[in-house]
Amino acid sequence: MQSLITRREFLTMTAAALAATSMPTAFAGESKKSGVATPAQVRGVQLYTVRALMEKSVSATLKAIAGIGYQQVEFAGYFDEKPAELRKILSGEGLSAPAAHVQLPQLRGEIQQHLDAAAEVGHHYVVLPWIGESERSEDGYRRLADDLNRWGEACRKSGLLMAYHNHEFEFIPSGDFVPYRHLLDSTDPSLVSFELDLFWLRKSGGDPLDYFKKYPGRFPLWHVKDMDAAGNMVDVGAGVIDFKRVLAAADQSGYRFGFVEHDQPRDPLESVTASFSEAQSWS
Repeated sequence: MQSLITRREFLTMTAAALAATSMPTAFAGESKKSGVATPAQVRGVQLYTVRALMEKSVSATLKAIAGIGYQQVEFAGYFDEKPAELRKILSGEGLSAPAAHVQLPQLRGEIQQHLDAAAEVGHHYVVLPWIGESERSEDGYRRLADDLNRWGEACRKSGLLMAYHNHEFEFIPSGDFVPYRHLLDSTDPSLVSFELDLFWLRKSGGDPLDYFKKYPGRFPLWHVKDMDAAGNMVDVGAGVIDFKRVLAAADQSGYRFGFVEHDQPRDPLESVTASFSEAQSWS
């Protein structure tokens, strides 16, 4: 059973949500439940940012997220909630959950039960978010590409789509072998998509526009995360990444859903509120 959120914490979350409702509507003229964002819009949040709050109360956290103005969320764990209950909570808050992260052992284990859960919640994408160091050899990446194709086929049979989320290490070359390029080159575009984390790509010295040009349509999901001049992760808008430049190439990338995120925020709700406010300025 998940621990109960304290009254003080709930009131703090509710106050932040109510304050955010005075902001202008995020995406005027578009239905809150329309499902797919048009290219120049980022209206989702990766719930890993607020995981400490999710551990206390999933329902209260999602209420606060909706109150800020977000319309979409991406799960990083269900925190012991059943898929049917999650779908009910999301619906009640006017939220959708286009994607969820599913860990490598789950995909290599009883994958179908996780795909069934994803379909029941209402996800479109199942995303592999991370691989451990033992997987990061050339042989490991070759195996991973084969696995992604296989999981992509399983996802398709369940009415879902498979995607892979990057960090910095996939861009580190070993001779002529660049792991991320191998994954792109060796996976079937009809089965495997990519969730491009803009922070980690920038941290590696890469440019998303180069990838959009070489691999058009492969990046329907983005993690919108900012970096300061020293290379630290910061709230969206507090760093040096030119998101408007990247969003201008959204059509070429195949963009569908963007999720703001901060891996280690000082205050999770303040962080997602600040990032939401910044994203408004891009529309």
